[in-house]
Amino acid sequence: MTGGAALRPLTMFSRPRIVRHEIADPRWTLPDLTIAVLADLHVCRPWTPLSAVERIVTATNALRPDLILIPGDFIADRNLPARSVPAAEIVAALAPLEAPLGVAAVLGNHDWWDCRLSRRTGFARNSVAEALAASAIRLLPNAAVRLDHGPGFWLVGIDSQRALRRLGHPGLHDPGAAFAEVPAGAPAILMAHEPDYFAEADARAFLQISGHTHGGQVNLARWRPLTPSAYRSRYAWGHIREGGRHLIVSGGIGYSGIPLRVFQPPEITLVSLRRGG
Repeated sequence: MTGGAALRPLTMFSRPRIVRHEIADPRWTLPDLTIAVLADLHVCRPWTPLSAVERIVTATNALRPDLILIPGDFIADRNLPARSVPAAEIVAALAPLEAPLGVAAVLGNHDWWDCRLSRRTGFARNSVAEALAASAIRLLPNAAVRLDHGPGFWLVGIDSQRALRRLGHPGLHDPGAAFAEVPAGAPAILMAHEPDYFAEADARAFLQISGHTHGGQVNLARWRPLTPSAYRSRYAWGHIREGGRHLIVSGGIGYSGIPLRVFQPPEITLVSLRRGG
């Protein structure tokens, strides 16, 4: 279900609409939960400048979500014709985000590959991770945290599955470590930058929230030929149900490759989770 401004065929600047997804499932026995998702910011000038981030923060807070998730790609694709913005400035612009259950994040592939500090240190350090460590935004690098919402649930984060693929690396994600502290059968929501992990059919997570694809950035009657996924359009955008599990893929906010979206405008994603009949 989609709300907000009318769909614009071509979009070159980040003026996101609000996209709403409702998940009603009898297995969710906790109180209703609303999650705002800010995926793929790719902050840079002129396409998604800090002034746009400030407007996005204001719009997100106005939605009054219970929880805010940022599933990676804070920084810009270095192949984009744009001027990058330091991670510390991006995180500072996100600092006013407010939600009762807090704000949490994972890193995306561009946060690793296009981070100058990471490349200079052989990927031993990361400017986004270090900026987040100095902020109130909780980074979940293959880790989990229990959130007090009704009886409580676990929020689990895994690192990027594609961060170092150009070096032949199988991925920085470690689901075993991420779920290590989660009790068997406990309600869990997984945040993973790339949606492809959903194909692993990991039943430990009732819901997975991802970004990365930008909805394909080009959407031609639901044909999304530029989707960066091994599964193409299967996990390109929206609410996907498989094997009794749910996946939400946000269309994101920024741009990669080219600063253009065709019938796939930037979005703030709002997920409403409730018990259904």
